[in-house]
Amino acid sequence: MANASVTLQIATLPDSPGVYQYYDKDGKLLYVGKAKNLKKRVSSYFTKNFDNNRTRLLVKKIVTIKHIVVKTETDALLLENNLIKNYQPRYNVMLKDDKSYPWICIKNERFPRVFPTRRMIKDGSEYYGPYTSMKTVHTLLDLIKGLYPLRTCNYDLSEEKIRAGKYKVCLEYHLGNCLGPCEGLYSEKEYHDNIEAIRNIVKGNFKDSLHKFKTQMKTLAADLKFEQAQRVKEKIDILENYQSKSTVVNPKINNVDVFSIISDESYAYVNFLQLSHGAIIRSHTLEIKKKLDETDEELLQLAIVEIRQRFNSLSKEIYLPFEVELGEDIKTHVPKLGDKKAILDLSERNAKYYRMERFKQAKIVDPDRHEKRIMAQMKKDLRLSEEPRHIECFDNSNIQGTNPVAACVVFKNGKPSKKDYRKFNIKTVEGPDDFASMEEVVYRRYKRLLEEEQPLPQLIIIDGGKGQLSSSLKSLDKLGLRGKIAIIGIAKRLEELFYPDDPIPLYLDKKSETLKIIQQLRNEAHRFGLTFHRSKRSKQALNTELETIPGIGEKTVVELLKHFKSTKRIASASFEELSKVIGPSRAKKLVEHFSNK
Repeated sequence: MANASVTLQIATLPDSPGVYQYYDKDGKLLYVGKAKNLKKRVSSYFTKNFDNNRTRLLVKKIVTIKHIVVKTETDALLLENNLIKNYQPRYNVMLKDDKSYPWICIKNERFPRVFPTRRMIKDGSEYYGPYTSMKTVHTLLDLIKGLYPLRTCNYDLSEEKIRAGKYKVCLEYHLGNCLGPCEGLYSEKEYHDNIEAIRNIVKGNFKDSLHKFKTQMKTLAADLKFEQAQRVKEKIDILENYQSKSTVVNPKINNVDVFSIISDESYAYVNFLQLSHGAIIRSHTLEIKKKLDETDEELLQLAIVEIRQRFNSLSKEIYLPFEVELGEDIKTHVPKLGDKKAILDLSERNAKYYRMERFKQAKIVDPDRHEKRIMAQMKKDLRLSEEPRHIECFDNSNIQGTNPVAACVVFKNGKPSKKDYRKFNIKTVEGPDDFASMEEVVYRRYKRLLEEEQPLPQLIIIDGGKGQLSSSLKSLDKLGLRGKIAIIGIAKRLEELFYPDDPIPLYLDKKSETLKIIQQLRNEAHRFGLTFHRSKRSKQALNTELETIPGIGEKTVVELLKHFKSTKRIASASFEELSKVIGPSRAKKLVEHFSNK
C-alpha cells in the first residue's frame, strides 16, 4: 500500500499517454516506464500483489513519481527507450551495448572512396550499416572490388589538380584495380554510375548490376572481343554466386524488418533480420536481462525501438510472432504460412541458437548462473512453490513377475547424485503388483529419512500414471508428508505429468529443459532398477544351479559363497582351491559339473 505522499502524487496524474519515472528517498532514478494511461498504470503498482520479489522491493522504495506527457503511445515508447539508455535505471531491463559496429562509407568526394569504418563523421558522406560483424563488411567490399574498379588513394582529385597533372597513376592502376581518375583516364560520370550500382548492391539489389553486365558481355561478344567478354562473364558469376548465397526467400519481399523473441525466467533474446530483395542484409540478436518479470510483448516492443534506432532502419513493414503496438506509420504483420512464415521461423531459430551459445558459455564460465536458471525454469514449468534442488524418482522392476525390486535415484541441482541412489527389495507384496510395491517403497524411503532426520526432497517423481501416483500419496499421508513435498507421476507413452487431485495431465514442450531433466531422471531410475533386478535374478539362478549339483547341499553352497564371494569365481576356481574349502570329494563334483557345462 502506498504512503500518503505517493497516494497524493498518483491522484494528480493525468489519464494521458506518457512516461513515468520512480525515484527513491535519495532522489535516485529507480525505474522508467511507459503507459497509455499514466494514472491507471502507476496506480496498478500499488494495488496489485506481485509474485516477483524485485517488483515488491521496487514499490517499497518509491518516494517520488515524475511523469512526461506525450501525444501518442509510440512517442512514449521512443521516449522510454531514450531515458533507459541515458540513465540506465536499476530496475529496468538491460539494453546496454557499448559495442561500436562497422559501417560501409561512401565518401563525399568527387571520385568517392568506399571503405569500412567504425566512426561516423557528418561531412555529407553516406554510411551503410551498421553491420554486426566485420567479416560481413569485408565480404561485401571484396565483392564490390571484384566488380567495380575504385580508387583507394586519398588524394584531392579536384578538376584543377588533375588538369595540372599533379598526380601520377600508382601500382593499383597497373594491376587493373583502378582505372586512373588521378590522371583523368576515368570519367567522373562513369565512376558515379559504378557508385550508384554499389549503393544498390549494399542495399541487397543485384538486379541492375546483373542486367548491366549481361548487356555489356553480349555487346563485347558481338564485337568479337571475347577476352573482355570473358572478364565480364566472370563478374556475372561472382555476383550470381553471392546472390544465390544471400537470397533465402522470395525476392519480392523487399525492405522488411523481421523480429522474434525467445525468453526464460531471467533473460530474453530478440533476433532482428533485415531483408532487401529477398536477401538478408543484416542479422543481430539482442540479449535483454529481465528485472521485473516483464512480458514478451513489453520486451519485444522495447527491443524493436532500440534495434531500429541503433541500425537506423527505416523499413515501413515489420514481421512479428504476435501483435505489438508500434504506431500508425509502421505496418505490422504476423505471418502464418508461406515465405513470410519461413523467414520468421529463421529469425526465431537464430534467437534460439544465440540463446544456446550463451547457455554453453555460461555453463563453462558461470555454472551457478546456469544452475539457477534451470531450477527457476523447472519451478515455473512444474508449478512448484519452491525450486526443486533435490529431486527423487522411483521405478519398479518385476520382469515376468519375478524378483520384484524398486529403485530410487536422486538428482541435486539438476545433476545425478549417485551416492544417494537407493535400491529396494519388495518385502510385503507378493506377485507383480506395481501399485502396492510403489506404496511400500515410498513409505520405507521417507520413514527412514524422517527417522534419521535427513533432508527431504522438494520434488518426488513417480514413474507411472495415476495409479502409482495414488499409491505413493497413501504413503505420504501415513507419514504426514502430504502437501509438504511436491509429487508428480510421469506416464511412459505420452510424457504426461499427473498431479494429485488433478485429472487433467500437464504436457510440457517436447524441447523444454524441464522435460529433458525429468526424462533423464526416469531413464536413470529405470536403468538403475533394471540393473539391480537382473543382478538379483542372475544370482538366484546361479545359487539354485549350485544346489542342483548332486552331493552339494545348502551348507556347502554357503561355505563356497563365503569364501569365493560369487558363483562366477566358484566356477573358475581350480580343484586345489575348492578342495581347501569343501574337501576333494565335493570339489571333484563341482569341477566335473562346470567342465561339462
